[in-house]
Amino acid sequence: MLYFIIRRLLIIIPTALLVVSVTWLLIRLAPGNFYTGEKKLPPAIEENIKKKYGLDKSMGEQYLMMIKNVLSGDFGDSLKYQGQSVNEIIRRHLPYSATIGILAYLLALIVGLTAGILAALKQNSLLDYTSMAIAMLGISIPNFVLGPILVIIFALGLYILPPARWGGISNLILPVVTLSAIYAAYIARLTRAGMLEILRSDFIRTARAKGLDEKTILLRHALRGGIIPVVSFTGPALAHLLAGTVVVEKIFAIPGLGNIFIQSVLNRDEPLILGIVAFLSILIMVFNLLVDISYGFLDPRIRYS
Repeated sequence: MLYFIIRRLLIIIPTALLVVSVTWLLIRLAPGNFYTGEKKLPPAIEENIKKKYGLDKSMGEQYLMMIKNVLSGDFGDSLKYQGQSVNEIIRRHLPYSATIGILAYLLALIVGLTAGILAALKQNSLLDYTSMAIAMLGISIPNFVLGPILVIIFALGLYILPPARWGGISNLILPVVTLSAIYAAYIARLTRAGMLEILRSDFIRTARAKGLDEKTILLRHALRGGIIPVVSFTGPALAHLLAGTVVVEKIFAIPGLGNIFIQSVLNRDEPLILGIVAFLSILIMVFNLLVDISYGFLDPRIRYS
């Protein structure tokens, strides 16, 4: 297990460098740059801007400078937000995305696991059909549709929740519900499928033959194996939620990382784009590693050697 973890940790750095390199290349291949606008700058001013940001150097030299910054963990200052470092901007906006992301995933986990387990235990019943129909509805309705619907009903119709902005607990309810809906639906379907497979397995029949009660079989034996598909889904889903969802942040005017990432792309803010991409890629790989490690604890048949 230790060798497996060390090997995976060593892979994270070159993989992140590859992702950042591809992103940097795509930025450079895209037309335009951060200082161009409707009015063309005088040649002298354009030359000074290029010299200030190192754009007068060759592509190879610029690439090596970028790789050096990535390895040092310092992406420099933002091109749009003068005097603010990329690391500072990420630290400032990440807590907003992390708050709604963690709350949304906890809600999705509670609702999804409960619905999936009950559907598996009551297979082909009205409860099963109803919960899976709601899950399909949750998957089918995108959050840019669900968010405004919830705002219209609970904010503009019933006047019981604020429609947007960052504030108290009441401001979190609508964005968290909007963000968690699709994840709860996926978790419910994955839990149902995983539980049905485990409940039909030989070791569950053996446990029943030994006289164990259904509660013990469910909690001590079936649940550990049944939620493995959910654990597989958790890694990239949680990283995506922590990084923020652009649409939800736009709808509810949340100053999160997803919102600032879109602005950095529109502004051609290269250091900020690369910083966020590097952070997200490392975050996803770390969560995937944690998921792989958890497999060995959930299922004794899985061993890393």
